[in-house]
Amino acid sequence: MITAIENIELYRYEIHSLLKAFYPKEDVKVLTQEDAAGNRKYQQIAREPFLRVFFAEKNITIQFCGSKEGPDDMACSAEAPAGISFMEKGPVLKTELKHLLYKMLAKREGRTLPWGELVGIRPTKIAMQSLLEGMTVAEAAGAMERGHLVSPSKALLCAQIAQREREILADIHYENGYSLYIGIPFCPTTCLYCSFPSFNLSLWRGRVDEYLDALEREMAACASMMQGRILDTIYIGGGTPTTLEPVQLERLFAMVEAYFPVNDLQELTVEAGRPDSITADKLHVLKAHDVTRISVNPQSMKEETLRLIGRMHTVDDVRRAFSMCREAGFDNINMDIILGLPQETEEDVRHTLREIEKLSPDSLTVHSLALKRGSRMQKYIAEKGYSFAADTEGFMEIAGGSAAAMGMEPYYLYRQKNISGNLENVGFARPGKAGIYNILIMEEKQSILALGAGSISKAVFPREGRIERSDNPKDVETYIKNVGEMIERKRRLAIGLHS
Repeated sequence: MITAIENIELYRYEIHSLLKAFYPKEDVKVLTQEDAAGNRKYQQIAREPFLRVFFAEKNITIQFCGSKEGPDDMACSAEAPAGISFMEKGPVLKTELKHLLYKMLAKREGRTLPWGELVGIRPTKIAMQSLLEGMTVAEAAGAMERGHLVSPSKALLCAQIAQREREILADIHYENGYSLYIGIPFCPTTCLYCSFPSFNLSLWRGRVDEYLDALEREMAACASMMQGRILDTIYIGGGTPTTLEPVQLERLFAMVEAYFPVNDLQELTVEAGRPDSITADKLHVLKAHDVTRISVNPQSMKEETLRLIGRMHTVDDVRRAFSMCREAGFDNINMDIILGLPQETEEDVRHTLREIEKLSPDSLTVHSLALKRGSRMQKYIAEKGYSFAADTEGFMEIAGGSAAAMGMEPYYLYRQKNISGNLENVGFARPGKAGIYNILIMEEKQSILALGAGSISKAVFPREGRIERSDNPKDVETYIKNVGEMIERKRRLAIGLHS
């Protein structure tokens, strides 16, 4: 356990995130002095590594004490610029704190992090802003290196992706347009790593139509709120939308087409996801309603891994589902993989990618495993004694090389808390096959109307630099019973959009 103590609470999140980035297996606590005084564990701190952060008017001091390896004490400090108080939140103090703490931890551990002191999930927004200010890609990368201590390779990757995003989003209607997300929260089974709304279809099969009833009610009300705005993209996710029966999928698309303007869509994606949910009849429905992009997600092409993570299908099922999609006429198929799954080695990753290259998808989304504390997967790993790669940088290099061999370039990127190796998730695509919605949800440049259980609507006000959110409950039962309340929340959001 590592405990950090601030004399006043200013940047608890940033301190916690950087400590976790360097010590992912440690339990990290960030307390104020007042918190610590009332904490029964406070007396143990002297016997554990702990950090002191002291904010004063004219300076900030950080001291790392009681280390079990290396020097017993490390300390650093910085003076506040004239006219700046280091006892109040502000950009200068935030940057100074993160730089000081990062450099201290890097020195103590003898290593740096690929993303430097960045703790947010959207690093491309930083590079994008630099490009909008007139910087070149190289200059934007350099600014990330200097301003956030990002490694040269990640800074360049980030800036290059930001440039591609600008090109892909050139025709998006930011101020008078929007995108639509529809959540279908059912799956054949729930994977161990999953943190999305996912309910076992076998337990809900008799109530799927009831869920669609509530979804239609939300659609009808919210579509009227968005009248006069241009709908650019639709993303139907979950869960696994293709767990719906063909007649239910037909109903879903009929609802969408009845309430929303779909004639000028730039993209319509369906997250088919699980190969064991895909049938020829379902693909026929998707094709008949002009779905432009689908996903067939193996996560791994190793049979033992599929069983371990709770995916009740085989590698042959992945191949069969992919072939069915091609035969149905889909020319933009994505595949997802996860790096760092339990028991997987570099050779397993190479095998997965060799098998995917044989199928030749149009895009590949590469996730680094994010193990959340207390998650089903973390508990399972602990119980079974399974190993997993804590540093997957080599895995990511293998995936990037494979994507390049398939003619793909990286086009969007995001990070997660507790992500393996302090790395990132990257989407690769062939020219013209990038997932537009994926970029929009990360860059937060366009409003997104999100319907269904577990979805989060975002109203973006670009001129004001402000974003407002309205979330729906993850629980299906709660969503069905309270859909009226969800509609009212969005009505308040829409009032702001049209003001």
